[in-house]
Amino acid sequence: MENKVSKLINDQINKEMYSAYLYLEFANHFTERGLDGFANWYNIQAKEEMDHALKFIAYLHDNDEKVTYEAIAKPESKSKEDIDVLKAAYAHEKFITASINAIYAEASKVNDYRTTQFLDWFISEQAEEEKNAADLIQKMDLFGSDPRALYLLDHEFSTRSYKPSAQ
Repeated sequence: MENKVSKLINDQINKEMYSAYLYLEFANHFTERGLDGFANWYNIQAKEEMDHALKFIAYLHDNDEKVTYEAIAKPESKSKEDIDVLKAAYAHEKFITASINAIYAEASKVNDYRTTQFLDWFISEQAEEEKNAADLIQKMDLFGSDPRALYLLDHEFSTRSYKPSAQ
């Protein structure tokens, strides 16, 4: 594996770990607001991001590459409004998509087909992640201002359960 590809994957591990940390911060926001269903949604998101980091770690190990860990930045909690948290999550998913696309582009450039094939799963996953984040914003825009509808939406999100991702 080319050094640049390995470095980008190591950087992605840190980004996935940060994503988990960020989503735990979002879960805290919603817990403090009494929206436990939304908190559940983001706690599960955090677990999924950890799964993604572990997939990247295993991939590097499986290819005899060194894994290097960096410090995980503290997520900044600027959002006071629920919709701002949802929009921040959507923006973050777009950032992660761009990062994975950059790894794919570099791997393609050096004809690293094994890595591009590995990344195919993440590309599909990111399409789903962006859609889910956009759907949350849409639902909040439609129903969030009505307390009864917000209660039902929160209940809907409380039913989400964690399923380890397959690959």
